[in-house]
Parts: sequence; structure tokens; C-alpha cells
Amino acid sequence: MAKHSIHDLGDAELLNELASAKAALFNDRFELATGALENTARLAHWRRQIARINTELREREIAAADAAAAGTERTA
Repeated sequence: MAKHSIHDLGDAELLNELASAKAALFNDRFELATGALENTARLAHWRRQIARINTELREREIAAADAAAAGTERTA
């Protein structure tokens, strides 16, 4: 999933995608430990995907806080 498609998802979809990526990372780590994982680059892929999703969620959180702060400044 590319950055632009992560940006297009809603909050609930992002949280679902985050849970899915974390589950996939867990499964790949388990396969690595048992020696069944053939493509170790997938571990880095999932870690980066989780970081991208967390970054997008944090950006939205900051934007919402800024919008709320701007709204309270106008009324004060």
C-alpha cells in the first residue's frame, strides 16, 4: 500500500490496516523463529508499513488538535 493510498483511508480503515500489518509482522516473526520464513525482507516491509500508518494517524491527531485550538482561540 503506497503512501497516497494510506492518506485516502478513513480512521477506522487505518486502524484495521494497522492491526492487519501487526498480525502479519507477528506471523512472519514466528516463521523466522521456526525457520520457515523464506523472504526476510517482508519483516522490514511490515515494520515500515506500520510506521507509515502510525505516522498518518499521528498527523491526523495533530491536525485535529490544531483545528480545535484554532476554534477555541476564535471564541476566546
